[in-house]
Amino acid sequence: MSKAAIAPAPSALGRFWYRWRFHLNVLLVLIPLGFMPKYFQDVALFRGASGLGEREFGEVQVGPWSLRLAEFRNQPPQLEGPAGYMKSFNAALCQACISQVKVVYLRIGKPRSLRAAGGLFFGSPYRMGTSIPIPPRTKPDAELWITAEGWDGTVHQASIPLAEASPATLAWLKQQGDKP
Repeated sequence: MSKAAIAPAPSALGRFWYRWRFHLNVLLVLIPLGFMPKYFQDVALFRGASGLGEREFGEVQVGPWSLRLAEFRNQPPQLEGPAGYMKSFNAALCQACISQVKVVYLRIGKPRSLRAAGGLFFGSPYRMGTSIPIPPRTKPDAELWITAEGWDGTVHQASIPLAEASPATLAWLKQQGDKP
């Protein structure tokens, strides 16, 4: 005589799983779809399809050259490790300037020399990027200084008020001033 194997009765969790597994799997597909618009917005921003950044400042004349400057993200500076608070900006040289400009720098406050010119813009001349440190004690009336060096050795500078270039950073600075 052989004993027939008797299957144990399914548990309450097993019954729940067999009944609702389709619905739970559909939910696992729908949750990521909720994040897709933000993902596609970020992809367009990184590719340059939506412009230089979330907030474009406009055309800035630096000596004989001009460039378009944009705040990469319209948000306060982010804490990035030991470097402190950093803010990202993008720029694009004018079509006629591309062959003439060797390097472009950006910093808060007037540079003392070319060696202290600030954050170096890197990337294609059509879409360059840099991150600059934002000291928490920066004055609200501070200026962003753009330094451009040409292939012929000439150096030109221009400044724009930080309040116009990045209102989010200005609001953050005012909030930092309120803290003891």
